[in-house]
Parts: sequence; structure tokens; C-alpha cells
Amino acid sequence: QAQVVESGGGLVQAGGSLRLSCTASESTFDGYAMGWFRQAPGKEREGVSCITSSGDTTWYADSVKGRFTISRDNGKRMLYLQMDSLKPEDTAMYYCATAVVVAGLILPSSTFGENWGQGTQVTVSS
Repeated sequence: QAQVVESGGGLVQAGGSLRLSCTASESTFDGYAMGWFRQAPGKEREGVSCITSSGDTTWYADSVKGRFTISRDNGKRMLYLQMDSLKPEDTAMYYCATAVVVAGLILPSSTFGENWGQGTQVTVSS
């Protein structure tokens, strides 16, 4: 079974909102910073946001800063991404994974490997 399972995506008009959720296993979630990543057709996977294990510090890609909010519920082993003021360029498959921030760049943890979930599709229409 997958270590993470993403949900909450859908089709929304520009300016609308979506809330993504990610469930993770104990070994994947507990004590790790977690992040959201996205990949659009023909594009490389990019880091969108990251949150520390305690939830006290967050990072965002410049493209989403001020519009997206990452959060986590450690008791439920859940990761969330509140997406507001959505733009067509936000259209992508969204994934969650353990994450690190290096020189401002959000990257999946090396220990996460290739254990990506199926992702959840976000489509924003004009």
C-alpha cells in the first residue's frame, strides 16, 4: 500500500478555492517535515510548500505565497493545503511527501525515495 494518499482536488474556476488533504503512515509522517509538490503536463515536479514536523514553520514557493496555506494535524497524521485565489497556472497533479528546504528550494527528502502516492488533480479554468 502507498505511504501517502492525496485527496481533495477537483475542477474550479479561477479565483476559487480548494483544500487538499494527505494521509500518511506513522513512519512517513511522525517527526518529519512534510511538503506539497505539483507537476503540470510537460513540466518538472516542483515544490509548492513545506511545513516542519511541529508545524511551527512553513515555506512557500514564490508562485503561491500569499494564496496557499499549508498545515498539519499530527494527531490525525494529516497534511493539508488550503488553496485560495486559484489561477490557471496552478493546474497540476499535486503530491505530498516528506520534505526539506535547501537554500529556499522545497525538495522531497532523500529518504522518501520514489514512494509517491497517486496524487490529486487540480484543474483551474479561466
